[in-house]
Amino acid sequence: MDETFRQVGAAGRAAYGSAKDTGRAMRRLFSAELALARSAFGRALAWVAVGIVFGASAWLLVTGALIALLQRFGWSWLQSLSFVAAISLVVTGVAVWKVGHYFDLTGMHATRRQLSRLGLLDEKDDEPTPPETPAP
Repeated sequence: MDETFRQVGAAGRAAYGSAKDTGRAMRRLFSAELALARSAFGRALAWVAVGIVFGASAWLLVTGALIALLQRFGWSWLQSLSFVAAISLVVTGVAVWKVGHYFDLTGMHATRRQLSRLGLLDEKDDEPTPPETPAP
């Protein structure tokens, strides 16, 4: 019986050591992943900036070419500039509308509503409270 308790104790210590080593490995992996994600995020932002700069300059060249083409077709400067500006304003309006829509989706409304129902989050504006009925 004594030998069985020693074997069980040794197995428990081995399991604890293994779990501790696994926890350390997971912590190192998590730290490495965070460092990689941080580096990748910075590089992605840099490339986004490059894309925005070159996209904006390409759009300016396209609008300039469109204005020149409209001039060749006999449109006045005012008409061709107004037409290209209207196109830009319509695309900008659609983009603003879509950004607002997608930012609204990031609000995690269903999660916040469930947390509020559990009493873990106090948000009065998400869900109307039912009227209280007086006790008879």
